[in-house]
Amino acid sequence: MSITISNITKRAFLACLLLVSTVVFGQDGTIYPLQAPAEPNAIPLGTGRVEGQTAPETWFRQWGDPMARNISTATLTPFLPKPGKANGAAVIVAPGGGFRWLSMSNEGWEVAQALADKGIAAFVLKYRLQPTPESLEGFKESMKQMFAAVTPPSDGSKDAVRPTLPRMDLSNQLADAEAAYAMIVKRAKEWGVDTARLGMIGFSAGAGLTMHATLNSKSMKLHFIGPIYGGMGPVEVPKNAPPMFNVIATDDFLFRGQFGVIYSWYKAGRPVEFHLYQNGGHGFGLGNPDRTS
Repeated sequence: MSITISNITKRAFLACLLLVSTVVFGQDGTIYPLQAPAEPNAIPLGTGRVEGQTAPETWFRQWGDPMARNISTATLTPFLPKPGKANGAAVIVAPGGGFRWLSMSNEGWEVAQALADKGIAAFVLKYRLQPTPESLEGFKESMKQMFAAVTPPSDGSKDAVRPTLPRMDLSNQLADAEAAYAMIVKRAKEWGVDTARLGMIGFSAGAGLTMHATLNSKSMKLHFIGPIYGGMGPVEVPKNAPPMFNVIATDDFLFRGQFGVIYSWYKAGRPVEFHLYQNGGHGFGLGNPDRTS
């Protein structure tokens, strides 16, 4: 049975897609082709391919950061603390990119290395994505068309028809997250992981995947989660939901004055810590200079 996101999660995805489309085509956000970097420590998860995916995995650079798209083979890359520094805690790190690409450095490798430096074993999840056109120009054009299709009229009319929300299937992404979790548990002794201190954090779409796994996975027993600048709408909280750490900025496209997911955790009596920055925009990763994030 395929798994689809709830209406609330679909709204969060739509908002992510609108924002990342805006970023791609901003005057300072030119994208450039990039040769795929070496990933010597990436471990294939064996979760299969992407149905209908014919284009090969390709990379590009934007804002100085490497991005990957058309990912059809999921991998997990460990970032382990130096000997004697590990404290047993471990985190699956899910980068964002609207489920069309992954911000591998800003929201993946850099985050994982920062965690490892603090004694926390981190594992970057390179999950499968929705197909995009093979050529870079085709990719840019497809995103322009998508942005135009989902942008509501700008005449300010109260009666303006809102765009139809896309129906998004996250079966592949959930399977990748579950496989990553299972691999870490299986190799916990080798990697110095305390399975009672294993959690997941994600950024933007990765935050959506983190939340989707929390709400829908039957095999992952996450002990904490950190959805970072993800959707803020209310959700149905599982009885034994893990403690949640949540971060967003007031000038983030996804915030819009919403506290629904925070209140949902609070109302369910589950631990929640929330940081709302005055500014920082979207996609700030470990933080932007000269902003409160």
